[in-house]
Amino acid sequence: MKNLVVLTGPTGVGKTELALVVAQRLGIPIINADSRQIFADIPIGTAAPTKEQQQLVKHYFVGILQLEDYYSAARFEEDVMNLLRSLFKESDVALMTGGSMMYIDAVCKGIDEIPVIREDIRDCVKNDYQNKGLASLLEELKVRDPEYYNTVDKQNTKRVLHAIEICRQTNGTYTSLRKKSNKKRPFNIIKIGLNRPREELYERINQRVLTMMDEGFLQEAERLYSKRHLNALNTVGYKELFQYIDGEYSIDEAITRIQGRTREYCRKQLTWYRRDNEIQWFHPTATTAVLEYIKRNIK
Repeated sequence: MKNLVVLTGPTGVGKTELALVVAQRLGIPIINADSRQIFADIPIGTAAPTKEQQQLVKHYFVGILQLEDYYSAARFEEDVMNLLRSLFKESDVALMTGGSMMYIDAVCKGIDEIPVIREDIRDCVKNDYQNKGLASLLEELKVRDPEYYNTVDKQNTKRVLHAIEICRQTNGTYTSLRKKSNKKRPFNIIKIGLNRPREELYERINQRVLTMMDEGFLQEAERLYSKRHLNALNTVGYKELFQYIDGEYSIDEAITRIQGRTREYCRKQLTWYRRDNEIQWFHPTATTAVLEYIKRNIK
């Protein structure tokens, strides 16, 4: 039987390092499941695998899209399923790693069949966002779909706008479309989660932001400032640095905000993961235990 090993966990926990070890031991490539690392030109701000790391192990879905390109969890599901058919011809085991929960769920469970949004509705929602702001659309979402409102990342403009589009087009809720049964996959899925004690994880996040700044994160943001309206850059780190460039606050405050919002995103990831009882948790340094667990559960 074919097997897909999924290595996931919150941002900054150490997924990249352990994934490299697992991939090298098993002699297989890495399928990246990070919705931002898939874009080129933003390697520092997304903590993408370095060129050296990609030379050690072949990576898929790293830096393959331009910032202007549209991509989605549904597209990722389709692309990865096609890739797996090819990889499974060479090996009985494949490895996917990343922290984008919707991308991982899309491959493991299947994405819900969301209707294609009509252009008039998309344009109307976009105009409402530009003229009234995100807060107005959040209030609309709270009325139309309170269940999704309570769980959505309210700073993720793309998700909020998409939910409003769905609600307006269907005259129903986005939640109702997201509760369909999971798709049956023709392979065994081995889910491994990585975590650390909270203080340890938060310290790693804080330090990683400082390291990213040393590596040229600000310069990367300055180079991309003219494209700040693109959805690919509507993410923690770039937003705060763009605001610094606009003179809204100092660089030290920008760094503090990036650290705080990254920790907040980390908490949202862990909340999402708690709903998945199939995940077996390990400390990122438990390399031997992880490899043994994979070996025991391969079918």
